[in-house]
Amino acid sequence: MVASNPFDAYYDRYEAWFDKHQAAYWSELLAVRAFTPWCGLGLEVGVGSGRFAAPLGIGVGLDPSPMMLSYAVRRGIAVVRGVAENMPFHTASFDYVLNVTTLCFLADVEVALAEAYRVLKPAGSFVVGFIDRTSALGRRYQEHKTENVFYRTSTFYSAAEVDGLLNDAGFAEQVWGQTLTLPLNQIFEPEPVRPGCGQGAFLVARAIRP
Repeated sequence: MVASNPFDAYYDRYEAWFDKHQAAYWSELLAVRAFTPWCGLGLEVGVGSGRFAAPLGIGVGLDPSPMMLSYAVRRGIAVVRGVAENMPFHTASFDYVLNVTTLCFLADVEVALAEAYRVLKPAGSFVVGFIDRTSALGRRYQEHKTENVFYRTSTFYSAAEVDGLLNDAGFAEQVWGQTLTLPLNQIFEPEPVRPGCGQGAFLVARAIRP
């Protein structure tokens, strides 16, 4: 992952986004919930303040930001400070691994996915949620990322690119879903998750470690 300084320095802005865009947040949360296993030991990589791990019942969270982890602890998550590219966990430790809006911040996405594969048990699920670079929201984030304290050094990905990355990492049996079909300022209630990709700005993919 990249340096955590923006999340330590501007944690209040990070938290404020969820309060300002509650319906969009719930849309994302429900979409991730639809693809996340109901049982087993889970890990969220890039757990942040625990906005996804806590309501999804994910017990362990990894993040490089001490400030973000302090929020996650208060939300009941067992936190570990570290980066996605070098996770301090034994091989085959988790039944599923979650990665939500973290891909764009990774310094080396290929290595991070290899690490996710490593820490998963055989037949374990890897669930990734991200903003599609080719969507209207993704294009807006890309065009204005230098104005955003979090996105200045980020790299956004398309569905096709993530599909290729998952395949290259050895994952199989991909299933896709999507939400956020409207601009953020027009989402007043949670949107349903729809199958596939190409319409929603927020995409979720689940893949299996064979």
